[in-house]
Amino acid sequence: MSQASAQEQTSILRRFLGVIRSHLSLPGLAVGAVCFALSLTPSLIPRTFLIQGVLAGCVFAVGYAVGATFEWLWYFLQLKPPKGRLRFWLTAITSAICTVIVVFCMSRAAEWQNSVRLAMGAEPVQTGHPIQVLLVAILPAVVLITLGTLLAVGINFVAHKLRRLVPPRVAMLVSLVVVGFLAATLFNGFLLRGALRTADAFFEQLDDVSSRFVEPPPTNPTQSGSPQSLISWSTIGRDGRNYVQTGPDKAAIEQRIGRPAMEPLRVSVGMRSAPTVEARAALALAELKRVGAFDRDVLLVISPVGTGWVDPAGMDSLEYLMAGDVASVSLQYSYLLSPLSLLVEPDYGGEAAKALFDAVYTYWTALPHDRRPRLYLNGLSLGAHASQNSTQILDVLRDPYQGALWAGPPFTSPIWRWATANRNPGSPEWRPQVSDGGTFRFSNQGDGLADPRGKPWGPIRIGFLQYASDPIVFFDPRTLYREPDWMKGERGPDVSKELTWYPIVTLFQLGMDMALALTSPLGHGHVYAPADYIDAWMVLVEPTGWDAESLSRLKSEMTREFEEKEKQ
Repeated sequence: MSQASAQEQTSILRRFLGVIRSHLSLPGLAVGAVCFALSLTPSLIPRTFLIQGVLAGCVFAVGYAVGATFEWLWYFLQLKPPKGRLRFWLTAITSAICTVIVVFCMSRAAEWQNSVRLAMGAEPVQTGHPIQVLLVAILPAVVLITLGTLLAVGINFVAHKLRRLVPPRVAMLVSLVVVGFLAATLFNGFLLRGALRTADAFFEQLDDVSSRFVEPPPTNPTQSGSPQSLISWSTIGRDGRNYVQTGPDKAAIEQRIGRPAMEPLRVSVGMRSAPTVEARAALALAELKRVGAFDRDVLLVISPVGTGWVDPAGMDSLEYLMAGDVASVSLQYSYLLSPLSLLVEPDYGGEAAKALFDAVYTYWTALPHDRRPRLYLNGLSLGAHASQNSTQILDVLRDPYQGALWAGPPFTSPIWRWATANRNPGSPEWRPQVSDGGTFRFSNQGDGLADPRGKPWGPIRIGFLQYASDPIVFFDPRTLYREPDWMKGERGPDVSKELTWYPIVTLFQLGMDMALALTSPLGHGHVYAPADYIDAWMVLVEPTGWDAESLSRLKSEMTREFEEKEKQ
């Protein structure tokens, strides 16, 4: 290579580095580095190095944006920046401090992750894979910072054009508002909503295609989709079909509990089973009457998770406890997975849940009180959210239903939010006590819904099953700027003692935890264990024929069964 060519390449490299330095914010890099380091601290759910790298890269980009914004504001207010030796020493000291913080946090990453895993009884990891985390973090950080830089360039471009009409500072403020509004509208209204609509249409078509290749319908005349059923088997949907077919039958219940049992009744209606929500609710009621559901001891109105999925741990455990003397009904309201349904159609689940409850409740109230089943509501996750929106307690006080068990209620759930906000002073947010415990009770691992003070239930029994490690329950946008109450004082039994609140960072950690909530071990996070359902149902429904020994045996057998399913 000639000397001239080498000099030319060196000159190009210097110009490139000069461009990089002119567009990168030193305060942004400093704040980003600190955020990167703090993202390695523990949160609610264990993270692999790949997930940790993605989280760290995103948090670095957010921290960079915060630092760059403060730098821009400094210049916008026409404050003088440090110069000369002062600037040099500030840069050097800041860089050294940030480096020490990053190195220290990376060295403790494995220990912090093990504190989460230990709280959940999971196997520890030997290393935090710091190099892999760093390499993975580069991509999301570069992508997000590039997008932010393009947004800043757009703001400056519009402000430059507006300076011909208005003073410079006014032009900049107007540009911030206009470009920010357009960017938010484009992302939320076009990109995000468009993607979700496309996903909804795709899953609808996928469900339609899969229904053409389903297994033969059940032969049991009491099952939805059977030849005698009012509901066509191919319209129920995949998760609805699983709900109908996979529960324990009369023989399985008798074998497990060692005494006579009845055949449980499960009714499932899909979105293609009838053209409207009201028609699907009416069809569900007609099917309930056909199979004799109103002759059972307990009737459970379930709001499923979007696609029609019903938590088998909750449903199976109740059917064992009631020796099969239970009927349940579920109504599908979406083709999307639960988190996507919450984004694209958060009210539609409530609409479907209300239509189903109104249909069942109206018929149920017309029956003689001594010849009708006990009526309960149930739902997990988004289903719990929808179920809480299905009725107002004031509307049923004249003839109240018996109660509800809502597991893993999302932080948006209205009744859960009210009960948690109005808990008794001194009771932790993850295990609230509300008034005298006559209406609202909360359960975690192994403690059921029994009131520690021995208070009796009132006319309506509302039970919440929630784990302190469930981010879907305890996520809160206000964590961005304030420490949540569930982190103060006594911690939940499966929450790391090392978990510490940091502005901005903790919010993104919990957001990532929500995406990972179903990856936790059984009985933690958003994976609710049959043993905890059993404890809750025992207090809520009070089935007969059980003692401590038989309950312990049922818990052990169901836990072993579900752990084996998790491994498959």
